[in-house]
Amino acid sequence: MNKENVLGQEKIPSLLAKFAIPSVIAMLIGAFYNIVDQFFIGNSVGFLGNAATNVAFPLVSLCVSVSLLIGMGAAANFNLNMGSKREEEAKKYIVNAFFMIILIGIIITVFVRVFLSRLLIVFGATDEIMDYAISYTSITSYGFIFLIITNAGTTLIRADGSPGYSMFASVIGGLINLILDPIFIFVFDMGVAGAAIATVAGQIISALFVIGYAFRFKTVDIRLSDFKLGFSYMVDIAKLGLAPFFNQVAILLVQVVINNSLVHYGPMSPYGAEIPLAVVGIGMKLNMIFFSCAIGISQGMQPIVSYNYGAKEYDRVKKTYLISAAAASIILFVAFLLFQLIPEQLLGLFGGGDEKYFEFGRIFFRGFLMMTFINGVQVMSSSLFTSIGKPHKGILVSLSRQLILFVPLALILPRFLGIYGIVFTGPIADFLAFVVAIFLVRGEFKDFERRKLKGI
Repeated sequence: MNKENVLGQEKIPSLLAKFAIPSVIAMLIGAFYNIVDQFFIGNSVGFLGNAATNVAFPLVSLCVSVSLLIGMGAAANFNLNMGSKREEEAKKYIVNAFFMIILIGIIITVFVRVFLSRLLIVFGATDEIMDYAISYTSITSYGFIFLIITNAGTTLIRADGSPGYSMFASVIGGLINLILDPIFIFVFDMGVAGAAIATVAGQIISALFVIGYAFRFKTVDIRLSDFKLGFSYMVDIAKLGLAPFFNQVAILLVQVVINNSLVHYGPMSPYGAEIPLAVVGIGMKLNMIFFSCAIGISQGMQPIVSYNYGAKEYDRVKKTYLISAAAASIILFVAFLLFQLIPEQLLGLFGGGDEKYFEFGRIFFRGFLMMTFINGVQVMSSSLFTSIGKPHKGILVSLSRQLILFVPLALILPRFLGIYGIVFTGPIADFLAFVVAIFLVRGEFKDFERRKLKGI
């Protein structure tokens, strides 16, 4: 069995495990970057430090969105062409993806450095946390290009059939961050700046391992002479990467809307602004740990779906989606149980607070995260459409929860319910987005049957 047809012949469960497990581990490491910072900052600086990292987090979401645009878009094009036996075309997408990574990474870094203070205000920074936020983000901004190289590059490495190396490249950076965080924060007493330095150090190490793989792809032979810009290839990459990109940008927008709503409605409640900012920051990042598992499964699913769709093996595409959606739902159901049963204990991991702090924590975890267990279906559905070259449907699935549903609800409900309106926005948007995803996937499965009957 040669390297390029394993995706079309090996049993789906074992193939999915081979690709998804390393991807899940890599995504978890990315999520732990921020959780580790929250843990050490919360236990040294306190909840104001956690609130500061919360308002800085949209910038990380921006980098992840670019990573998904390039990484998922290039990987889908690469595997679709490999499935159709167009190897020379396939490698051009890898080459142009690396050009895009470097160019956009530099642009984002310069933009953030120039407008840092203004951006943090837009993201919801209050006077009490602004100094912490600037101290943290002015350092982490230097690592944005390395973050994009790692996240996009590891996706391309997985598409090439090396999920183990992809995982290692992510894990090594996470371990560096985990080791350096307590040293810089507690030993050298550097506070949030120490956490930021540890984060950037880990990102640089991971990026170096990704770069080291660039000239030794397994399924295609990439030479220096192949590094030529092709605008049409970049457009193709963007087309198939738009769904995950818009989903992540919408998450960024949701973060900004939530933060500003908390700053506005928080002082009208018993909790003030800073307590909700800290609680929501911790809750969203804890949720992201489990959500990252779903994203990791979707990334592991992508090369299998793209290759088999290109090879017209529609039953294998459908089976891969169903197994992936089931696995993600099981993981997110565990998250649901934890959020409902032990919210105070979860908050307590990140430092203490008064009774109001834990009171709002219980409300947020049990209310806002109530429908966590169905969110995996939306992720898998968006990835399915991206992987088969139907980005318009993938974009609709991605935007249904975040932009089309969540943002309007988050702007309307708090007008009547105050800060509790933000809490109710989450489960309502989650459920409606789930219905949209199921409807579109059922239609696509019917199209698979039509294609099988017509032999196309």
